[in-house]
Amino acid sequence: MAALSSIGTLLGSGATIYAQQRARQAQRATQLAQAEASQAVEVQRQNQLIAQQQAEVRNRQLQLARNIASTRARLASSGVAPDDGSAAAITNGLTSDAAAAATASDTVFRAQLASGRASLLNPEANLTSIIRAGRSFGGALNNLLQ
Repeated sequence: MAALSSIGTLLGSGATIYAQQRARQAQRATQLAQAEASQAVEVQRQNQLIAQQQAEVRNRQLQLARNIASTRARLASSGVAPDDGSAAAITNGLTSDAAAAATASDTVFRAQLASGRASLLNPEANLTSIIRAGRSFGGALNNLLQ
């Protein structure tokens, strides 16, 4: 009779281990689906940031071209050669200001891209379930040996 009890305990432990294994597989599948979903959201966010950055670059370039053309036209209308002396310094200043603004914008853009990255260190296994399975198996072996 004691042997039947031990066999029953062993079968129960085996069923418990099997159920824990199935639960672990389901948990891994859920984690994988969540990781894929978060990766898709991150890709979409990055694409949106890239599109926004490209639009800002185009707007800055257009604004710079307009400012330089306007400045040159005003200087030319007042009789100053727009490519010489202080007029050239003004257009060069506009260009350098625009370059500084572009550098600052690119820095912010890189920081925004880097801020949303998901960690690659997310654990996939659950140590608690492994310990429980070991205890169940150890209890079954203990019962068999008694």
